[in-house]
Amino acid sequence: MIGVLFAGSTVLTPLYIIYQQSFGFSQITLTLIYAAYVIGNVAALLMFGRISDAIGRRRTAVPAMAVAIVSTLMFLFAQNTASLYAGRILSGFAIGVGAATGTAWLAELIAGEDKARATIIATSTNFAGLGLGALVSGILAEYAPWPLHLTFIVYLAALMAIGALIWFTHETITQPSPLGTVSMHPRLSVPSSIRAQFIAPAVTGFGTMALVGFYAAIAPSILASELHETNHAVAGALVFELAAVVSAAIVATQKLSSRTAMLWALGLMIPSVAMVVAAQVVGSMLVMIAATAICGITAALGYRGSLQVVNQIAPENRRAEVVSSYFVCCFCGNALPVIGIGLISTWAGATLASGLFAVMIAVFALAALFFGAKYTR
Repeated sequence: MIGVLFAGSTVLTPLYIIYQQSFGFSQITLTLIYAAYVIGNVAALLMFGRISDAIGRRRTAVPAMAVAIVSTLMFLFAQNTASLYAGRILSGFAIGVGAATGTAWLAELIAGEDKARATIIATSTNFAGLGLGALVSGILAEYAPWPLHLTFIVYLAALMAIGALIWFTHETITQPSPLGTVSMHPRLSVPSSIRAQFIAPAVTGFGTMALVGFYAAIAPSILASELHETNHAVAGALVFELAAVVSAAIVATQKLSSRTAMLWALGLMIPSVAMVVAAQVVGSMLVMIAATAICGITAALGYRGSLQVVNQIAPENRRAEVVSSYFVCCFCGNALPVIGIGLISTWAGATLASGLFAVMIAVFALAALFFGAKYTR
């Protein structure tokens, strides 16, 4: 479920250029369409992030899959940019609810005091979904008919298959509350006893997903404008490389403690973004491929380590709520810097925008290193 839902956030990545040509919108509009899904993410987590703690994991996951199906239908029949905005918001809503629910569900289904195995599965399938979504979409867009339709037909079939399987998954909430008794009042919070410990993983999640957002939204445009590569399959393959490296690195470094993985990621963020900028400055595809690999290792250590820290420090009866707070930081990191890059690249060029993005990531990484070293045990 986690993998298929997150695939929905990147199936559009190789298609943005086609939509831009078909609907005639600007680079700023492209980045806003990508970032629109954070509206759905945050709305979902504010109102429903903790709901699965009360009504049960399955009763929360099935409606999330239904919303994902509706968003896919909107992309399938899109005729204008309004449909793309609406589809992205609904997709973000489904991912927000499904990610928090699925992560908490895995932590309860899989034994282990430190939640390491559950975290490794959740994070690796997350990025496997991101990579496969972009790769399949890029290949279909470049080499198959109906580039703006066939991808969503295939994705729709995957959603329906996984949605059906959720019915047979063991429920871990033994005494779910009736729907009518659950408050929908927006609330996210982190218990005061763990707030100092929460800062480092939250900032790490923000920075990690900012790297992913850069590739998912901006990389195809950079390939076309700076590196003169217009093949849609190549754009999808670059995101797939990032995700494949992330998934492999998560598994390969699973013996690293969560704190060590998180701190290493923060240290690697600075050279990672520096290489991305260097690839644009020298106009080299080989440097871009190398930069993508380093960003993948950074994202693997950062996402797995920070999420595992959050799972470890969260009280059992508020796990989904604390995990949802963490995901708000991740989703904001995935979308907000992308908007800034889009605006700056329109006014001052893509290379300067990427340079400022690198500076922002470096500042966040240094701040998180301080809190991680001081408070995380």
